[in-house]
Amino acid sequence: MMLEVRDLHAFYGQSHILHGIDLDVDEGEIVSLLGRNGVGRSTTCKAIMGLVPPHGVVRYRGRDVAGLRADLVARAGVGYVPEDRQIFPTLTVRQNLELGLKRAGRFGRWTYEDVYQLFPNLRERQANAAGVLSGGEQQMLAMCRTLMGDPDLILIDEPTEGLAPMLVTQVATLLDEIARRGVAILLVEQKLTIALRISHRLYVMGHGRIVFHGTPADLQANVGVRQEWLEV
Repeated sequence: MMLEVRDLHAFYGQSHILHGIDLDVDEGEIVSLLGRNGVGRSTTCKAIMGLVPPHGVVRYRGRDVAGLRADLVARAGVGYVPEDRQIFPTLTVRQNLELGLKRAGRFGRWTYEDVYQLFPNLRERQANAAGVLSGGEQQMLAMCRTLMGDPDLILIDEPTEGLAPMLVTQVATLLDEIARRGVAILLVEQKLTIALRISHRLYVMGHGRIVFHGTPADLQANVGVRQEWLEV
């Protein structure tokens, strides 16, 4: 198993956010983490990355990484695209991409040309300051910058949030391409249709706990879980 999380708890001050999360991601899988806002999905990603102190077991390729600094988790092979993107607005698109490389000039599965082919807009704007990009283009840039570090597992938090339908389709295409190149994905997603289409397995969270785990077909068949934990 590539990623194993067992009995994971996390706190913000006195607030107990995660209450014993168990989840797995295997080689080449797309696994979605679903649930309403505020249930702890983003905190789960941050705890795995060491951005929030984790209490429990986080293993990556059999190695205990719980509590390591985020840069060390990244160097181990885990990429992270946060919900707020965190691009560098005064640097150009190409400079932002370059910052994703673990070592300057050394490429893995992804090169500038690869990401430009997937997103021609980034090629056209490669000399522009990243801060002038649209929200959707900034999301593409954040994802592609993480890919430049050649992770084997990537955690992606709400990549389609606030995007126009055409860009949502582009994001789904990119996620398919990432998986096709052998990169496993843990996807935090609000849009059930996207998650059902591209995921191998899904977890549903509620109140800081996992309340469902199964395949897309399992979730489609379970009206009760969808109504209680996902639908507005």
